[in-house]
Amino acid sequence: MPFAANRGPLGLGSPTHTRGIAMLPLLRTTALGIICLLATAAVAATVYRWVDEQGKVHYSDLVPERYRNTAKPVDAPPAEPTPEQQRAALERAQSEKAKALAPSVGRSGPTESAQPASAASAPSRKRPAQVPNDQTDCDTWQRLYMESIECFGPYRTVRGGVKPEAFEVCNVVREPPPTRCRMHIP
Repeated sequence: MPFAANRGPLGLGSPTHTRGIAMLPLLRTTALGIICLLATAAVAATVYRWVDEQGKVHYSDLVPERYRNTAKPVDAPPAEPTPEQQRAALERAQSEKAKALAPSVGRSGPTESAQPASAASAPSRKRPAQVPNDQTDCDTWQRLYMESIECFGPYRTVRGGVKPEAFEVCNVVREPPPTRCRMHIP
């Protein structure tokens, strides 16, 4: 009976072995609790600031022995911006939006007509505003194609897909056919 040999004082069927199995969930829970406490303590560590011999400023929670006398604790900034900071950020965003909607002058002149200030909150037209057809010359088609690529750029995902909201802002311009015009790479 080879199986009976395992039933010794510490074998598989012994009372000590079955109590050990029953204790595993308690041990796992205790270990998880200790890990969580250590992680919390690491996050709440004090950050110190010190300057080395070359004048370089360092920030860390671990200070080298020779800089411990000169290192000073740094107060962490508040997690939430103050109402004044929120108001300033909102005003800055509105002014940047107004600048973006203002007519921009490029090589070929203004690209959009001037819009009144009340239209600043209205959605802008799709870019590029023109879509090429068979009568479009090669340089214009290439410019529109590049504008379309630049417009879709911020909406690309990590895997190369395009977010659906991109099609509300950008027009799809296909690449100029190679039989018709040769692509100029800047």
